[in-house]
Amino acid sequence: MTYYPVILVDSSLLVAYYNAGDRYHSQVRDFLADCTSRLVTTVGCVTEVMYLLAPNWRVQNEFLSDMANGLYEWEPLLAEDFSRIAELNAQYADLPGDFADLSLVVISERLDISAIATLDKDFDISRRYRRQPFERVFRP
Repeated sequence: MTYYPVILVDSSLLVAYYNAGDRYHSQVRDFLADCTSRLVTTVGCVTEVMYLLAPNWRVQNEFLSDMANGLYEWEPLLAEDFSRIAELNAQYADLPGDFADLSLVVISERLDISAIATLDKDFDISRRYRRQPFERVFRP
């Protein structure tokens, strides 16, 4: 595995990690156990993870505890990021609008992070800076 100092982490990967019934749970658990990179997400992804884990407050709290203990970092969105998210939302209008995914694209551009850990195939379509593909570091 290539080492990346920083990896963006999408909601799909986090949900699979915390949901023992997810079909990718074991693979994601192994990936994260071996990962020594900084893991960065956005508050949009945190919100989405909480929503998707909602049936189980204990699992939600395990995730929140890991956030509080710095297992994952979250990058705040700046005012100008919302304009870029709106541009991307129009550009990818044929895909379901997903604020969490678009927030990761914007953060990847602002912080120049190309590596992403996701189960979401939309990141095979999305382009950074309108032309650069993401480097998917996890593929089940």
